[in-house]
Amino acid sequence: MGQKHSGGSKQCSSSSDRTSPSVYTPSNNNEKSQCLGVRRPLRVDILLDMPPVSRPRQLEHAWNNEDRSLNIFVKDEDHSTFHRHPVAQSTDCIRGLAGYSSGLHIWEINWSTRQRGTHAMVGVASAAAPLHCTGYDSLVGSNDESWGWDLGRNKLLHRGVQIPAGSCGNSTRGAAATNSECSNCNSNSCMSSSSSTSSMYPNILRSDESFVVPDSFITVLDMDEGTLSYIVDGQYLGVAFRGLRGKTLYPAVSAVWGHCEISIKYIGGIGSVTIPLKMLCRRVIRRSMDAPRQDTAKSIDKLPLPKTLKEYLMYQ
Repeated sequence: MGQKHSGGSKQCSSSSDRTSPSVYTPSNNNEKSQCLGVRRPLRVDILLDMPPVSRPRQLEHAWNNEDRSLNIFVKDEDHSTFHRHPVAQSTDCIRGLAGYSSGLHIWEINWSTRQRGTHAMVGVASAAAPLHCTGYDSLVGSNDESWGWDLGRNKLLHRGVQIPAGSCGNSTRGAAATNSECSNCNSNSCMSSSSSTSSMYPNILRSDESFVVPDSFITVLDMDEGTLSYIVDGQYLGVAFRGLRGKTLYPAVSAVWGHCEISIKYIGGIGSVTIPLKMLCRRVIRRSMDAPRQDTAKSIDKLPLPKTLKEYLMYQ
């Protein structure tokens, strides 16, 4: 179940944490050629700047021990982690406890690069998506009910077909659609992505290159926009899938590696509301603090502001 990568290997690294400025600035042309300059959506920026949710809240969005392949079990001592039994010629999937039909939701996946094998798929699935298949396959993304990123091959799959990044996977030009609008998801970005020459994700890759996805990475599901995206080492990789609105989707992974353990940590969510001006102002002020994240509170405390405003800036 091991896998080789042909051609070059790209990494997108940054010394800052997940709340760093949303556009990575390379220090030289070589770095620039290896990393994306995709700006994170504002709502994603704001949500990542918020304090993490409580542990009980995280467990409400953990793996679902009642919604899994029989070759998988959720650990009793840690419901955010599951273990896959070493069953040969089997691909096994699990869904999260919480399904999302609206709002923005972000969670972190921790999956060791040493435990991925030939078909390591991560994405989202409806309640109707299958949880097991015989043999080794890209189960998440193999049907109408799931969308998956192949971490080893850097490919995006839906309905068992590789699709370009930023596409809904069902792109068509209907009679009522404009020349640049997809009649399936009503997005001109979808049609633009569908005509892209790159079929890899992130789309800076050539077909003979691979992108090394680290042990931990972030999934961004925006059900208001109907998009699924990923963040690696603080770098937003751009939209992977579109056309998800109107569905109820769950975090999902499928694995083939025996004894692999995969963890999920819910970071937080924002409802389907317009972001208030005061939240935008707080984000601007916090980003203007010339201090590491752990020292932001100290920097805010030195500002000539009323105590109430300082507490708001520190999410208290």
